[in-house]
This record gives sequence, structure tokens and C-alpha cells, in this order.
Amino acid sequence: MEVIRLAQVSLWRRTQEEFSYDLKKTVLSILQGKYRQPAKNLVLDTIDLVVNSGEKIGIIGANGSGKSTLLKIICGILQPTSGKVRVRGHIAPLIELGAGFDPEISVKDNILLYGVLLGFSRAQMRERTLTILEFSELQDYALVPVKALSSGMVARLGFAIATDVQPDILILDEVLSVGDESFKNKCQQRINEFWSANATILVVSHDLGFIEKSCSKVMWLDKGQLKFIGNSQEAVSRYLNIV
Repeated sequence: MEVIRLAQVSLWRRTQEEFSYDLKKTVLSILQGKYRQPAKNLVLDTIDLVVNSGEKIGIIGANGSGKSTLLKIICGILQPTSGKVRVRGHIAPLIELGAGFDPEISVKDNILLYGVLLGFSRAQMRERTLTILEFSELQDYALVPVKALSSGMVARLGFAIATDVQPDILILDEVLSVGDESFKNKCQQRINEFWSANATILVVSHDLGFIEKSCSKVMWLDKGQLKFIGNSQEAVSRYLNIV
């Protein structure tokens, strides 16, 4: 069954120069008659992709090729400039762990908030709160505001929430390095459970050996374009020949 479809998806994004160009400078340049339209980059170029339930798909390519951006489009974090995206099922996005947290409210309240953002009800998240706190090893911090946590604690919390909800689709961006060795092992065990189950998985990694061994299909992105999608060994071989 089809769970993800991207049809002619493109994304233009503003350059860093535009982001740093403040309002005062913009108004001044207009008054001086020197204003010019800020440049934009084509980050994804007419991507077509179909992912079926249970598939394990690796995504490879050089830095800046659009891999992480593609995952954010699928998760709904970014909206495409053109084209259509359709996703069926709950997604656990392990991209920027804790990016959706409110630093001013407690860990417990953030679990509810984060879960709702992932598409689950508050009642469901209340039932899962204790197991999430236990897995993230933050039982003693339940009522502490997130801004008081270390970055490692925030990442652990984000991982625990995203993977406790038993997603239909798991999105992994690069190798996980959350917490100490003991916690990393817990994370790896949980990922292995998803891998051996029927979850649909999309994973970005520079570890080509892992991608070739673990993924049934691989897509290769280059400068925002889909250069190849198919057999993992062939995809890796084509990529290495170019590199």
C-alpha cells in the first residue's frame, strides 16, 4: 500500500544573504533606488517519489544535496513551492530532536504538546507520559521547564516521544548520537525494533555500508535533483563512481 507520494515537488528557498538583510537596510535601499529582488536557490527540483508500506529507503548524496530538506517536506515541516505531497499514517520525525518544544513550559506539558504536533490526542499522550519520562531518564524533571535542561536531555526527550508513539513511518536524519553510551544503546535497540517490524523507514546517512546493507531501495540526490532510485547496491555504486 502506498504511504508517501511526492509529485513534481520543487522548493525554492531564500539565500543566507536574504535572511540577514534586515528591514532597515531594505527600506533604505528602496529609498535610494538600489533595491533588488533577493536571490533564491532551487533546493529541490521536480522530485517524484512513491514509498510503499514497510519499505526501508536510504537517501544518499553530498552535503547540500537536499536530503534533509526532502525529509522536512515529507514531515510537513516545510511546504513545497510547487508540486503535491501526500502522506498516510503517523510519522515519527527524528530530524531535529526537540525542535517543537516550548522552553517556558514543563517537560510533562511539552510531552503533551509534542505528541499533539505529531498527530496524537492529549489523552493518548497522557497515557504515554510515564513511559516517555522513564525511557528518557527524566522522571525527576517532569515539572521542570525545558529551558532548564541540557541539550542532551532535550534530545533524549525528543527521541523518547517520537519513538514511543509507535509510528507508521519513521524518519531518520543521520546517525543518532543522543546521550551517553548506555542511552545510545537503548536508542539503537528501539530503532532495531522498528527496522525488524513493518514500519516504513526513510533514513539519511553518509554511512554507505549501512545504507547498502540495511535498505531495500536507495535514492540518490544531487543538487536537489533525483539522480537515481532503485537497488541499494546499484545506487551506492553509481554515487561512488561520480564522487
